[in-house]
Amino acid sequence: MTTPAQTLRSLLAQDRCHVMPCCYDALSAKLIAQEGYDLTFMSGFAASASRIGAPDLGLMSYGEVVDQARNITDAISIPLIGDGDTGYGNAMNVRRTVAGFAKAGCAAVMIEDQLAPKRCGHTPGKAVVGRDEAFDRIRAAVDEREALRAAGGDILILARTDARHEHGLAEAIDRAGRFAELGADILFVEAPRSAAEMREVCRNLPGPKMANIVEGGDTPDLSNAELHEIGYAIAAYPLSLMAAAMQAMVTTLKSMRSDARPDLMDFVELRDRIGFDAYYDASERYASARRDKG
Repeated sequence: MTTPAQTLRSLLAQDRCHVMPCCYDALSAKLIAQEGYDLTFMSGFAASASRIGAPDLGLMSYGEVVDQARNITDAISIPLIGDGDTGYGNAMNVRRTVAGFAKAGCAAVMIEDQLAPKRCGHTPGKAVVGRDEAFDRIRAAVDEREALRAAGGDILILARTDARHEHGLAEAIDRAGRFAELGADILFVEAPRSAAEMREVCRNLPGPKMANIVEGGDTPDLSNAELHEIGYAIAAYPLSLMAAAMQAMVTTLKSMRSDARPDLMDFVELRDRIGFDAYYDASERYASARRDKG
């Protein structure tokens, strides 16, 4: 049986840039899979907003994040990349974080070099730890990946640096290059500010790279063809679904106040996408369960 990590490796070996809409719960992930996307990422920004109704400022605990990831992997068969933030402590905490995300069924886990509590990569006030601590985090993540493999498990490491904000692009590229030397599988330099900077990132770093496209954020919202030509293997869209859902909910709530009838997904399609029809089909084997349809 192919593992999520193996599936993700196969995708990264393809000569293309994978469009990766990001999810925040099991339902959003299920919709992404239903629409034929090959992989998804659990956006920390969106998951924090969805689960606790609070900004992505390190308020969600390790346990809450892993639980959210487990709920998502239970609902989909495409690979999920989990957001492991800073690893929730020292190097040994990073190892526990990687192990936890692997046990939750994630294909990869992202570990970053921000100072805790971390912040969204496109918001003010973020800072990074020193180089030694940043490298120790990735070293620990890779060590745990290797320990998991030795025990029959598997997960990829997505190494992220936010050093561009404080220290400039050269430092961010240097850090990411060292992450690759330490064994990271995917590299992510957050928030380059121009297409020229994005080209410099991809030109100077080995292996698969991820672009993070936040509508209205610091990084240019280039086409998928441009991102592929520049050298990216993944284009993540962390807030597109949440922003669309929030806009639709606010519009619906305003229309309901005036007794208007909003334009909604058909009830038949809604039930089918959630899984009612599949449940009923499976339950036909069990006579005692047929009354559930009533």
